[in-house]
Amino acid sequence: MPDATELVKLLKRTALDAVLAAKPSNIMFGKVTSVSPLKINVEQKMELGAAQLVLSRNVTDFKTKISMLQSDGWETVEHTHNHVIHDTFTGNGTSETHTHKHKINKEKLIITIHNSLVVGDQVILVRQAGGQKFVVLDRIGTS
Repeated sequence: MPDATELVKLLKRTALDAVLAAKPSNIMFGKVTSVSPLKINVEQKMELGAAQLVLSRNVTDFKTKISMLQSDGWETVEHTHNHVIHDTFTGNGTSETHTHKHKINKEKLIITIHNSLVVGDQVILVRQAGGQKFVVLDRIGTS
């Protein structure tokens, strides 16, 4: 029976080697070393360039729509500025400081989220099956 046991071990090893050779996707960690052009050093073993990277929205600047409605608590913005008050009788005017509030009621206001990578950011990546592309999922902690 030793021959059958050795055959099973050989088949398992061959199957494992085939899976590893196919380079299934796996999680890796890296550090941004340059942003223009984008370069990420992965686990101090290899440096990836922009052509090899797929960036998720979490690591890019992007525009999004928001609503600032009174019903959500966005009622007023208070500020102070000067108004010239004219005396209609004499024509003279004086500058007086005036504080007042402006109501905010904006729907679908477009804002930019500045979230692009910077040098030193620690990132988490997923290598796609086959190992040709790497998806940059997000930052790790703060840098």
